[in-house]
Amino acid sequence: MTALTLSTAGAATLRADALVVGVAKGPKGPVVAAGAEAVDKAYDGKLAAVLDALGASGAEGETTKLPAPDGLKVPVVLAVGLGSVPEKDESFDEEALRRAAGAAARALHGAKKAAFALPLEDASAVTAVAEGALLGAYAFTVYQGGEKKAGKGAEKNGGPKQPLAEVVLLGAKPRDKGHKAAAERASVVATEVNVARDLINTPPNDLTPEAFAAVASATAKEHGIKVQVLDEKALTKGGYGGIMGVGKGSENPPRLVKIAYTHPDAEKHLAFVGKGITYDSGGISLKPAGHNETMKCDMSGAAAVFASVVAVAKLGLPVNVTGWLALAENMPSGSATKPGDVLRMYSGKTVEVLNTDAEGRLVLGDALTKASEENPDAIVDVATLTGAMVLALGDRTFGIMANDDAFRTSIHEIAEEVGEASWPMPLPEDLRKTMDSPTADIANMGVRMGGGLVAGLFLQEFVGEGITWAHLDIAGPAFHEGAPYGYTPKGGTGSAVRTLVRLAERTATGDLG
Repeated sequence: MTALTLSTAGAATLRADALVVGVAKGPKGPVVAAGAEAVDKAYDGKLAAVLDALGASGAEGETTKLPAPDGLKVPVVLAVGLGSVPEKDESFDEEALRRAAGAAARALHGAKKAAFALPLEDASAVTAVAEGALLGAYAFTVYQGGEKKAGKGAEKNGGPKQPLAEVVLLGAKPRDKGHKAAAERASVVATEVNVARDLINTPPNDLTPEAFAAVASATAKEHGIKVQVLDEKALTKGGYGGIMGVGKGSENPPRLVKIAYTHPDAEKHLAFVGKGITYDSGGISLKPAGHNETMKCDMSGAAAVFASVVAVAKLGLPVNVTGWLALAENMPSGSATKPGDVLRMYSGKTVEVLNTDAEGRLVLGDALTKASEENPDAIVDVATLTGAMVLALGDRTFGIMANDDAFRTSIHEIAEEVGEASWPMPLPEDLRKTMDSPTADIANMGVRMGGGLVAGLFLQEFVGEGITWAHLDIAGPAFHEGAPYGYTPKGGTGSAVRTLVRLAERTATGDLG
């Protein structure tokens, strides 16, 4: 993990490999942002003019490297775009700061130390810049470079560039309680988002349900989190027909993992439930060619839940949080569930399986019922559940469904606050009847149009009566296949971790609308 340091040193006096400054998009060209005054002075007050001459505009995420002039203790100045200049008396949006810091950190892969002289008006800005830089510095290089090229000196031996090693936030005061707390929180959250990314990016031959459960168990125990793992024998004996029905076609058997963080002063209890399909072939309803290659990411919901509970524990929040990881590998074989089979879920409800590629809702159904037995104040499930949600909202926005409008609104507001794009979606009652089955209590498929909403309605059937519940369909933003942008890398993104952590913080303080 990239190191984070707060410093009151001047931008002109700190020694580093690079110095990052912000530049905004003004009506007549780029405008140097606050925090870079000493750097602009070193350019004789002409930094904006130099950037303009080089074609820089200050647009969000734009990066421009310049040789440093005399007077600075760095060889390179990196100007990063913050977007439009704020209106009078307004500050830069936190997400703009977060994305700019992330873009700068990505551009500095391979560097040992970089000083960030971005606008830091308050502790919230410190959080945003720190978080963005730490997330932007992420790289997944475990499988690159070869054994002989790995480790120290890997880059010189032809291995991959390593992430920026140290981020120094100029203008953030190490003795200021607000700044220090903001930096510590950012470090915890970014670390756990990156842990989720690592899990998502790990190849499915190495991250089986058993392997995922082992990682979760070891990490949870390290942080004083109680762990319970149900293996295939316990799942069969316990009647978890959904999880076993999905996992029985694979040589790698399923697991249900419970990780429980408790605090002596907690007054509320949250349950997070994550879909953990470590590889999804579609089962007997095999996915077509071109749709299998990224299906290692179908456990992104479980990764988010795991990382969130660990983050809550590290932050010591006065709220009880239980995570449920429903882990299985969905494969076709002679023992796999077939279209037309009927499964008896943990709740006792029977499900006619019309499509084995609608498997996430089956493992989540069992986990939701189990989570409901503890009667938490609220349940939030997270899943890469439907392609229909991607069609509806695109690749960067997750959908939010809930059985309580106020709770759905609160989660939407929280997600927007932390910089995770989301949108509230309905649960139309008329779509429920399309899952009626002549054979079982319910089918796992309904009409194709509105398929993401149908999936949400299916999950709602397994939530305990009277329990507030929300469903986050992160199928779009969980895995990014395009070019990196801002603090978002190619591959696993860790989507929903920041939202879940903020929800826990709000719940702990009673500040949940």
